[in-house]
Amino acid sequence: MTNPDSSSLAQTLLQAPGWARMGLTAPSQRLREQAAAELAETILDAIARPQGAHDARQMPLPL
Repeated sequence: MTNPDSSSLAQTLLQAPGWARMGLTAPSQRLREQAAAELAETILDAIARPQGAHDARQMPLPL
């Protein structure tokens, strides 16, 4: 994700840990801050490690 766009950012957020996504709505400020920090780390990791270009013609194979 060298040049972040809305779709790659959305995919990165969806791949973040579920507790962090849900933690943003927690009543505890401490938990909200920890969740925000985790989401920020996820985004920064995605920017630091660019993913290979996806070829739309490549058929995905189940593992």
